[in-house]
Amino acid sequence: MDLERLMKRAEELAKKHRINYYEVRIVKINATSLSMQNSQLEELSSNIEIGIGVRAFNGSWSFSSANDIRRAEKAIETAMKIAKNNKGSSRVYEGDPIKDRAYLKERREFEDISLEEKVELVKEIDRLLMGEKVVNRRVGYGEGKKWQFYFNSVGSEIETVVPRIRLSFSAAAKEGGNMQTYWKIFGGSRGWEVIEDIDLEHWTSFVRKKAESLLKAKLPPSGEFDVIMDPELTGVFIHEALGHASEGDAVKNRESILEGKLGERIGVEGLTVVDNPTLEGKFGSYIYDDEGIRAKRVEIIKNGVLNEYLLDRETAAVLGFEPNGHGRAQNYNYQPIVRMSNTYIEPGEWSFEDMLGEVKKGLYLIGDKGGEVDIANGTFMFGAKEGYLIENGEIKAQIRDVALSGKILDILKNIRAIGKDLKIEFPGYCGKGQWVSVDDGGPHVLTRALVGGLI
Repeated sequence: MDLERLMKRAEELAKKHRINYYEVRIVKINATSLSMQNSQLEELSSNIEIGIGVRAFNGSWSFSSANDIRRAEKAIETAMKIAKNNKGSSRVYEGDPIKDRAYLKERREFEDISLEEKVELVKEIDRLLMGEKVVNRRVGYGEGKKWQFYFNSVGSEIETVVPRIRLSFSAAAKEGGNMQTYWKIFGGSRGWEVIEDIDLEHWTSFVRKKAESLLKAKLPPSGEFDVIMDPELTGVFIHEALGHASEGDAVKNRESILEGKLGERIGVEGLTVVDNPTLEGKFGSYIYDDEGIRAKRVEIIKNGVLNEYLLDRETAAVLGFEPNGHGRAQNYNYQPIVRMSNTYIEPGEWSFEDMLGEVKKGLYLIGDKGGEVDIANGTFMFGAKEGYLIENGEIKAQIRDVALSGKILDILKNIRAIGKDLKIEFPGYCGKGQWVSVDDGGPHVLTRALVGGLI
């Protein structure tokens, strides 16, 4: 592919159609996926995908894509023709040109590992998950390396390479009519070393035993309680309940409870919430976003005060700021929109033991079992993988099928203790019309919330 010729042709087409701003992403992804259920290999795929995505701005965005690079010029012209006839009143940040080549390095490239070895990995995990009460086992492995060349009308030319790898496994145990599932996920923007660093015997045993122990766990109480969230539940809470509300498009469209609250205290003093795509090796990390903006650490909340929104080029211009590297797209055939990366609560000074000592009657909730949030009215509900009753500072009976709910801003203001045990190691995919890789976490956090059973 002659990139120089393509950039020159884009410039010519922009002049022809009187387009002031445009940007082009050429993407190549090498990906491999494996999945197994109960010793049966359900998926084994390895493919290469190449395509181009083009946006042109003329008061509003137009977009065109192609999965055949031979149609690259056509995709560029199509986007510009649409923009020419689709005027709007919005604005976009153009900024200064950036020329860079930036690669996230792997200690051991996963392309160097044979497909046979990856299949054996999945088979071994499936075998280790077997147990007397285990009735269903699932293992999933995925890897992908994304090469991207970005250029725009300002003169930016940015080449990036980002590898990602993810391993998940789960066990479902059954006794009578009761079935319980537990799982574990590993991943990062790194290479095969992610797999080599996992103690598979320990973690498969951990997952299997957790699924079996939940069969005997009690149902949760209902009401308002002191609640200690573990780092995983802290992460999903801050991602879902606060992170989405801080995304610039929700703020711009007046769909967020955080609209107009910059500079206001919305949490307790000492609470700092960060979204940071520059963290080394995390699943949501990257060097430049899909709008050619350098990835930046953003302090959404700083010592309890709403400090920043997550912004792309358009929302930054409309809201009167500079973008902070949070315009992301699932692939070349999707437009970038405002998205999170690695979102977490910064650590405080509390030990877990001292935090427990603060609770006379409450719950310790562990892990993420999904949920829902309404960022417009500020309410949420999340399920936890498991929980434990706390009585007079001591962990007691295990509970299952437990949910945490409340109002986002109430929870932030009810925080009484923030732990010093920060963990950001819960890789996943965030859906918002399209999927992107994210990570989240935090320390243990003590707050007060409504608790009840999952329906």
